[in-house]
Amino acid sequence: MGPQTAGVLQLLALIGALAVVYRPLGDYMARVYSSEKHYAPERWIYQAVGAHPSAGMRWSAYLRGVLAFSAAGVLFLYALQRLQGSLPGSLGFSSIDPDQAFNTAASFVANTNWQSYYGEQAMGHVVQTGGLAVQNFVSAAVGMAVAVALVRGFSRSRTGELGNFWADLVRGTVRILLPIAVIGALVLVACGAIQNFAGIHEVGQFTGGSQQWNGGAVASQEAIKELGTNGGGYFNANSAHPFENPNPFSNLFEVFLILVIPFSLTRTFGRMVGNLRQGYAILATTAIIWIGFTILMMWTEFAGRGPAFEVAGGAMEGKETRFGIGASAIFSVATTLTSTGAVNSSHSSYTGFGGGIQLLGMQLGEIAPGGVGSGLYGMLIMAIIAVFIAGLMVGRTPEYLGKKIGTREIKFAACYLLITPALVLGFTAAAMSLDTPADSMTNSGAHGFSEILYAYTSGAHNNGSAFAGLNADTQWFNSSIGIAMLLGRFLPMVFVLALAGSLAGQKSVPETAGTLRTDKPLYAGLLVGTILIVTGLTYFPALALGPLAEGLAS
Repeated sequence: MGPQTAGVLQLLALIGALAVVYRPLGDYMARVYSSEKHYAPERWIYQAVGAHPSAGMRWSAYLRGVLAFSAAGVLFLYALQRLQGSLPGSLGFSSIDPDQAFNTAASFVANTNWQSYYGEQAMGHVVQTGGLAVQNFVSAAVGMAVAVALVRGFSRSRTGELGNFWADLVRGTVRILLPIAVIGALVLVACGAIQNFAGIHEVGQFTGGSQQWNGGAVASQEAIKELGTNGGGYFNANSAHPFENPNPFSNLFEVFLILVIPFSLTRTFGRMVGNLRQGYAILATTAIIWIGFTILMMWTEFAGRGPAFEVAGGAMEGKETRFGIGASAIFSVATTLTSTGAVNSSHSSYTGFGGGIQLLGMQLGEIAPGGVGSGLYGMLIMAIIAVFIAGLMVGRTPEYLGKKIGTREIKFAACYLLITPALVLGFTAAAMSLDTPADSMTNSGAHGFSEILYAYTSGAHNNGSAFAGLNADTQWFNSSIGIAMLLGRFLPMVFVLALAGSLAGQKSVPETAGTLRTDKPLYAGLLVGTILIVTGLTYFPALALGPLAEGLAS
């Protein structure tokens, strides 16, 4: 069996596995967020934080809950890192420097999981398990809660209430993320991922000395890292490390974990708005983009020319031999089309066009299928933009799911779309114009520019992966990327929740002969085109200076 055939078969197996769980998981999540029952462990949590889970919240109160909880998470994780040297289970590691502690705290609370440190050389068991792993759960649950609030904005009429943030947060964590993560961790342990609290020990004897490794609760953190579209690795090599990702089966299983909730949330959306066809339309849009990007990435990486490429069977530089090009391409596209910073290969070593595909996947807004929660609300924003464009074409006030898309709603959607490009392009321009940030670039020319562009694209879009050729552990990058991550995560949420409140306050309007059917293939095609055109107009000049120039020159 050739490597191309193996890659295609793995892609088909992945699609089949996602199809099997799509309906039951999507319906289950809809029941979780629609339930009025509170289990005993959940009631204990509500009592501990002083929350009233049955009280409805308007969008402003919901937003205050999101921001207050996230701010507390940043402060707690920052303090935990600064105190690491005095904590038990630190493995002898010292406390984290202030700028890096801020960057890491912002990163994990924002569901970005950007890492400017070597995990196995910097973080002890307490910070890894009690700090980073906990944020992997709750930051994902925050994104899911905001997505559900927007869905309620479409499904409710003449009310400003979007549900209760604390109830959505706890249910998402306890009823969805936690049980699936436990099963995922057991599967990874069975595959060979480690799970212990061992200290630092020597591994083998080599010429000139030995190698040291520390143990850790790796499998449990790996499971929620992928399931919550987080991406922060226990080890610096991330999912290319055999302790995190031992074999081809575990690799495909990790990709499955990355995609399973974002894809299934489209079913949840259809169920909660009372129209499954609307969910299928969103599913079709995300699937077309994801499959298209995956096939394009495989073709790009297999199509390398020259003796070295022919002998290796393609562009094997920076890729694990136990995975090969096909599995690496599938993982790479999955992680950049979602807000997952996990990598099983060096993105900096991909071909010029391959690196461009990774960048474009993030710049689309990570909506195909996107991060846990953030992918769904990002796609719904694009759906509103597509409906608005269609309305302009026929001179009719646009409607989506029975709600009028007026001036107020389109302003919120436009602000959402403009925030991350402004952060990415603004910070990239600043870094390229200053001497100190440019000194961190390993490469010059188009690839060096791509390193900077990738770093801020990854940070502002809450992805977390890196080109790996950039030394980001400097005060400038730790601070600027940290700011980009926080603003890129929470400013869009402001406009999402404001839009949800505006929609929930409207009355539903009945369909007429002039209403655009948003559950048909024509609309799905319009939505795909809108996503690609809007992103292309926004980022094409920057992409032309980086990966496109590099690809054309090679």
